[in-house]
Amino acid sequence: MSNGEGDRPAVMVTNDDGIDAPGIRALLHVLVSSNRFNVYVCAPDSEKSAVSHSITWQKALIARPVEIDGTVAFAVSGTPADCTSLGVSKALFPSVPDLVISGINMGSNCGYHITYSGTVAGAREAFFNGVPSISISYDWVGGKSTVNDFKLAAEVCLPIICGLLAEIKKKTYPQNCFLNVDVPTDVVNHKGYRLTNQGKTMVKMGWRQVTSESEGGKMLSTMTMETNSSSGSESESPNLKQALAFKREVKGSQVDNSDTDHSCLKEGYITVSPLGALTPADMDSRDFYKQWLPGYLEGSKWFTYHRVEHHFDHEISV
Repeated sequence: MSNGEGDRPAVMVTNDDGIDAPGIRALLHVLVSSNRFNVYVCAPDSEKSAVSHSITWQKALIARPVEIDGTVAFAVSGTPADCTSLGVSKALFPSVPDLVISGINMGSNCGYHITYSGTVAGAREAFFNGVPSISISYDWVGGKSTVNDFKLAAEVCLPIICGLLAEIKKKTYPQNCFLNVDVPTDVVNHKGYRLTNQGKTMVKMGWRQVTSESEGGKMLSTMTMETNSSSGSESESPNLKQALAFKREVKGSQVDNSDTDHSCLKEGYITVSPLGALTPADMDSRDFYKQWLPGYLEGSKWFTYHRVEHHFDHEISV
């Protein structure tokens, strides 16, 4: 743990909307203005929404210093997971931060959409490295939300951030999870903080043939259309010898109405969901495969052939 300047904890911020996005800038303003933290920034140099937990492997990352008042900041040519990994490695900053914050994202990250989220991946990567972390998203609604709502979202999350740092200082912070926080659209009139579980809500997506790669609207992390681009009619079929272009479009939604993250968020609560890295199947599924796997493989021609030809004598364990 590094305390940095004086007794103030060190907080590192990343995101997936890019270092110039209004969400991260509002969060940084609130953190710096509170005068409680030493603030470091290691965020993508361009938008990296919905990249999930992808990482850069074969090429070098470029970290460019950026002037953001009250912080030490770098814009990085990588994904959110790259940025967190670099930021907590002590290769870029002299010490490991006490807490990593990823966000504030433009659009909620609930249900199955958490899997796609680069914002959540930024916090998850810190968790992988043993560093406490939190991802924050604001349920942006086009035509209703304003840029000022990001500042309000940061302010209502400040008690959670300070509370986590207090637990970290006391060494009572739980090491087997990280937090995912979603702030409702009407943040001024939120109903309070609600501990929730990840649900199963997701937007059903389809594909539409388009005439060029640039046609269509931008997707938020919620996988909903940010613009009101019309699906229109399908373009005329191009010559089959040419490349075909397709864009995602919303086909419907799968809404989890149980007492989980998405439903509570839509009710107006600030949802706080502890997340882990493992995704084990439910017990019914495990029981099915416990019975199915040994019997199926023992009776299959492929398995019998390989046991005879290659002398496979290993037992199947479940």
